[in-house]
Amino acid sequence: MRYTGGSRGLGMRVLVTGGAGFVGSHLVERLLADGHEVWALDSLLTGRRENLTHADGAPGFHFVLADITQGVPAALPPFARIYHLASPASPIDYVLLPFETLYAGSDGTRACLERAAADGARFLLASTSEVYGDPAVHPQVESYWGNVNPIGPRSVYDEAKRYAEALTMAFHRSRGVDTRIVRIFNTYGPRMRAADGRVIPTFLRQALAGEPLTLFGDGGQTRSFCYVTDLVDGLTRLMESGLVEPCNIGNPVERTMAELALAVNALTGNAAGTVYKPLPVDDPTRRRPDITRAREALGWEPRVALEDGLAATLAWFRQAGA
Repeated sequence: MRYTGGSRGLGMRVLVTGGAGFVGSHLVERLLADGHEVWALDSLLTGRRENLTHADGAPGFHFVLADITQGVPAALPPFARIYHLASPASPIDYVLLPFETLYAGSDGTRACLERAAADGARFLLASTSEVYGDPAVHPQVESYWGNVNPIGPRSVYDEAKRYAEALTMAFHRSRGVDTRIVRIFNTYGPRMRAADGRVIPTFLRQALAGEPLTLFGDGGQTRSFCYVTDLVDGLTRLMESGLVEPCNIGNPVERTMAELALAVNALTGNAAGTVYKPLPVDDPTRRRPDITRAREALGWEPRVALEDGLAATLAWFRQAGA
């Protein structure tokens, strides 16, 4: 059955896999605000049902407890748009959930693409800057093929996303599915798991506990941090654009980890300082997106300054007792 229209009075019918996750829940919120009928599908392996309490009772919102690697449930109605965000997405997850991470990128992506083909839906794959690995090209532009260790500890995520991109383009070229690919760079904001291993929630958790912030190596490795509402704006713009090629969405302002630690300690009033540990295996030394394509094709660029985004994230962590 192909999509013929959403519920009366609503916009398009949209499926968001990983809808109870950090990014997914913010995307659900945005799509509902834009007037769409939204079906959030999540296994709750790393997502949290409480991330969607703001959506409960909203017109056109539906939650589906399901594992996308087992397919899109046949009982669900046809969709006009499918956002595939479902995947473990933190360093701790890669260690604890290697097979689940691989299968979300392989089986889960195929399930979504098969459903998009059947429904005549437009499909967006949430890929990652990790496809660039430890980049030898800086900043990273979409034409760069990457420098990835295919058997390293991070490979279950890196290679799952690289495969997902290849599968997406195969469905586009061979089966005519209308596809989009976003390469997401470091994103932060409310609803992140405090213990998921990513640097901003880790720093905030340590600072709120009055502990020294952990820096790896000499603290000189860099990341570029994009606030979650900016990312979501980029996702929706990309979905409604005509851009089939992969598109970087991230903040091009580069920060060292030592600079970030200073900012977090200053924001929280944490006097414990920092401690240093050895650099993890395959940890990228530099990461910054070239967002020329997003600017030119989508009219997108980030608007939330790091200091403002950190303050909002800190307020949420304090309220949540993280």
